[in-house]
Amino acid sequence: MHEDDLKNQLTIARNEINNLRQQVRNLQHVQRKDIETINRLLQDFRCEGCANINAKGKDKPESLILQNASNDTNVNGCEDVANFKPIGIIRSAFPEKRAVPRQSSVGSRLRSLIQLNDGVFTNPEHSLEGLTDFSHMWLIYHFHRNNAHPKAKVAPPRLGGERIGVFSTRSPHRPCPIGLSLVEIEKIDGATISFFGTDMVDGTPVLDIKPYIPYYDAPVLSDDSGRSAAMPNENSADFYGSRQEPDGEESDLELYGAAGYTASNMHVEPTPSAPPLPSAVRVPDWVVAGHRLTVCFNEHAEAQLLELQVHKQCIVEILEADPRSVYLRTKYGSQIFTFQLSEVTVTCKFDDKAGTVTVVQVRRNENIQVTALEGEPRNS
Repeated sequence: MHEDDLKNQLTIARNEINNLRQQVRNLQHVQRKDIETINRLLQDFRCEGCANINAKGKDKPESLILQNASNDTNVNGCEDVANFKPIGIIRSAFPEKRAVPRQSSVGSRLRSLIQLNDGVFTNPEHSLEGLTDFSHMWLIYHFHRNNAHPKAKVAPPRLGGERIGVFSTRSPHRPCPIGLSLVEIEKIDGATISFFGTDMVDGTPVLDIKPYIPYYDAPVLSDDSGRSAAMPNENSADFYGSRQEPDGEESDLELYGAAGYTASNMHVEPTPSAPPLPSAVRVPDWVVAGHRLTVCFNEHAEAQLLELQVHKQCIVEILEADPRSVYLRTKYGSQIFTFQLSEVTVTCKFDDKAGTVTVVQVRRNENIQVTALEGEPRNS
């Protein structure tokens, strides 16, 4: 029995050594990423005098230029260059790309701000009048931190390394690095919008803001889909009476409403005077087959949450969707993972076999300039 005990202890020690080796490799990877970030910041750093000089040249920071590899004109005679001037900037709780939610619904409890600049409008607050009448809005923004060369095929996290066409994914690594998020409006104060639904890094340039209108933006679903159809019905008369398209420019949605199509009679054949009905919405299985991790907190982390007054659910929503890249998940497996959330750094341990992640530490950042945006819970 004594020999068996020694063998068991030796096995346990070997397993612990392997775990430590994995953690060291992970920390080395994190260190390399930090070094790359520091080098990028140093390369992009300009003193105030240099910034003023660059502002007069072609490298204006307030301008965004999207172009193809060639600067020649295309077959249609149009130049392959589009110039955009950001209307504002997003202030979020994520100073780095690490652990940023992949969709705005994942960060539904995280508050962020949009600060409009006065470079487009003299009084930017005037452009927001009427937006408070809407509950949600679309944000169109620039993936300004993605400098990698775009590829025709990418590997979404849910496919576990399998590659698929970039235009069939939400990958931020695109030929034209433009993001689109549906967020919930909390309040508008002057030229600043507070919203819930954060999936952007801090400092993201905003290109446009559009109100979300379900009558136009929500697709039609057939009866056999098991979900309600987002179509105009008998209760939408007030909406159409208050907001009509100019004569001759009625949308297909209004024609469906005028023709009497509702969720209950979607099987009716279209008449020659009405456009054909849209087909049912469908998505690939890998999109809907999401797997949620179980998030736990040890006693030490629970005490730190109370001390630092960090909302627990914000961390849960980030981690249960597994923010790790495919590379980290497949290369290192179960590992120590850290990320910054506003003014704190969260450290956790993944257990891929058990499908769990345990938060082991929540500490305040030291010597790091982070925009102070609290991850507060939503108001009920």
